[in-house]
Amino acid sequence: MGPAQTNLLAAIAYSASIVYLVGEPMTTLSRIRQSVINRNYYLSSHAEEEMTNDRLERKDVENAILRGRVNKKLTRDLRGTRYRIAGPSEDGRPVHVACRFTEGSGLIIITVYAVEGTQ
Repeated sequence: MGPAQTNLLAAIAYSASIVYLVGEPMTTLSRIRQSVINRNYYLSSHAEEEMTNDRLERKDVENAILRGRVNKKLTRDLRGTRYRIAGPSEDGRPVHVACRFTEGSGLIIITVYAVEGTQ
């Protein structure tokens, strides 16, 4: 992890702790980001395969989550609400990350892929 990503993680952790301290609820994106900061997430085997296919690494997924935004909420899945986050990889390629919270409040990253044809 480079200095820029370390600083970003620290800034987000600090921001999240302030929100928690004043008693306001965390947004879904804040909860997802906090899971990444706390390393409380799991990459599915499908996500790992897609990452390999698109030459993405864990740091690219984390960067997309920490700098991206939720651009789709999928609620018709019996396993739980899924969120698609659009954000940049470390080298600036647009990436989509699909994830959901587990019953134990962990985060599972279901799939990850580089978005083609947007540059």
